[in-house]
Amino acid sequence: MGLLAIGTPLTWPEAKKTADQVREWGIEQLLAIWNRAKGKERDMLLWGDEIEYLVVKFDDKDRQVRLSLRQADILAALAADEELSQKGGCVPDLQKVSRNNDKLPVFHPEFGRYMLESTPGKPWGIGFKDLLDVEPNMKWRRQIAKDHMEADERPITLTTFPRLGTKDEFTCPYFPPSGDKLRSQFLPDEIANPHIRFPTLAANIRARRGRKVEINVPIFKDLNTPVPFKDPTVNYDLHNWPEDDDVRNGAAKDDYVYMDAMAFGMGSCCLQITFQAKNITEGRKLYDQLSPLGPIMLALTAATPIYKGFLPLKHDRWRIPKSRYASNSTYISLDPRLRPEYHDPDLVVDPAIQEHLVTGGMDPLLATHFAHLFIRDPIVVFREDLNHLDLAQTNHFENIQSTNWQHIRFKPPPADADIGWRVEFRPMEIQMTDFENAAFSIFIVLVTRAILSFELNFYIPIPRTTENMETAHNRNAVLNDRFYFRKDPFPPRPVKINGFASGATTPVMLPSRPPTPTGPVEDEYALMTIDEIINGRTESHEDGSPGFPGLIPLVESYLNSVNVDVETRCDLARYLDLIRKRASGQLWTGAKWIREFVQRHKEYKGDSVVGEGLCYDLLSEVERVEILGSGGGGPMFKVGAEMKAAAVDGETTRAC
Repeated sequence: MGLLAIGTPLTWPEAKKTADQVREWGIEQLLAIWNRAKGKERDMLLWGDEIEYLVVKFDDKDRQVRLSLRQADILAALAADEELSQKGGCVPDLQKVSRNNDKLPVFHPEFGRYMLESTPGKPWGIGFKDLLDVEPNMKWRRQIAKDHMEADERPITLTTFPRLGTKDEFTCPYFPPSGDKLRSQFLPDEIANPHIRFPTLAANIRARRGRKVEINVPIFKDLNTPVPFKDPTVNYDLHNWPEDDDVRNGAAKDDYVYMDAMAFGMGSCCLQITFQAKNITEGRKLYDQLSPLGPIMLALTAATPIYKGFLPLKHDRWRIPKSRYASNSTYISLDPRLRPEYHDPDLVVDPAIQEHLVTGGMDPLLATHFAHLFIRDPIVVFREDLNHLDLAQTNHFENIQSTNWQHIRFKPPPADADIGWRVEFRPMEIQMTDFENAAFSIFIVLVTRAILSFELNFYIPIPRTTENMETAHNRNAVLNDRFYFRKDPFPPRPVKINGFASGATTPVMLPSRPPTPTGPVEDEYALMTIDEIINGRTESHEDGSPGFPGLIPLVESYLNSVNVDVETRCDLARYLDLIRKRASGQLWTGAKWIREFVQRHKEYKGDSVVGEGLCYDLLSEVERVEILGSGGGGPMFKVGAEMKAAAVDGETTRAC
């Protein structure tokens, strides 16, 4: 969730006039942070997860499911709960929350009025007990949320509601589409959080563009899908707003599902992990080394196979051209292994801001990073913030920083809290079960420990990561596609690793490269399958260089190095096994499972359409899977014929 300030928002024509002032003041606040916190040290790496829920309302009598727009009521119920309040409270937006009981989770509003965000009450440490507490904590958070909903409402962890934007009534209460802010053909303004930031954000993005947001996702062409496919939800005769001309001017393309509002993206749920590094050096290293992993984790967690009631050809929520919503464009670590050739040759920066930051004491590499982010205009500007510059605050800096939605975010310490330098890992799709969300959280945490412990090097050129991000959108990319990845991740000294193949027990000594290779950059990386990246590759590459050890074996080697007890290793192995089997194809992604459910359902006509009754059965089964599937034993972890026949036949009985 972004910066939630309160004030008098400026319209876009007004905000545009203040853009230079906001950028200048934001940079001054950044330099104040830099000078205040560049030497900040923490004792250890801490981390936290962020889970986002869709709140859905089931109508079992009519086999319908809708988005519930009761976010505010649910948060109010949580805040009014006396038992939770006595334990410290869990809704900081509505009550003064005491952290005397750090175990109590925290709930926040999100962009969609049908969304909830939850985080643990305190950061997780790197101890293995903390890792094993993640799944129970996620389950507890879901139960607390459910306990404060109406009897027919449920918190569901799906990336997006399958029929968001269809012609039928998909929200409760129902509001007709269109409105002054979104001006969407498909969505009402009331779908967004009423906090003034969100409707202003939507309206100003539209006004700045001079037209509505244009999102076109290619349709999946099944046996009975019309050719060419013309999105039947588009109304070409609508004349409510000037922007309604967009579709008459070609915004809606043949063979694509058309969406016209930022709410289709901002209203999606995801799983995010934030790491607090012990100092800025460690934070910058994690930012760089996690960046190439983003597309890999996106493909592994793919979970968005339905948009606006249609099956698309692409499977995730990052289907927006490279801009504010994008993969990263910079590396920022002072690591000597970072070669100039790895940088984006087409990177755009504001040279005046870059020079000002360097003059203010920031090194050129980090100055370039922020000078790139600050080429953007501030979208939401509050009149009251323009009265004076407060260098003890970060509001102007966060105005720009928080509206750059890239797949990794580098976060300086806030002005009003004893928090260190942080890295936010953002590419993962939310998963249907708490077991899966815990597994991916634990896995990426253990990868960071292996990176820092073994000084691993995953650098590849930024343009290759951008290509990988595009590849990760493909249907079943986890099995069907290959991704650019560094062939040799090891430091210059020999490192003992538990073999190439996942689960190997015979240690082998692997060769290494010099810290700053001088040969062609193209020789340092190769196209690999996700199975090879996760589980390892024993065969040599085409140039004769050794295979790749695999991220799971690297994690296992790290666990060996810290002497984890047998019981804990067995518990952690359950989570790693999900990642291992997801990468090898033994277990399906959420996107694959949902698509198979739809295509095998008795109401599906082979025309790429996900109807109302089918959607009801799907979400009923998702709820049942979450209840039965935690621990890896539920039907969603089975492949092929092992899917429950009841689900396929459309006779699902919802769990209560």
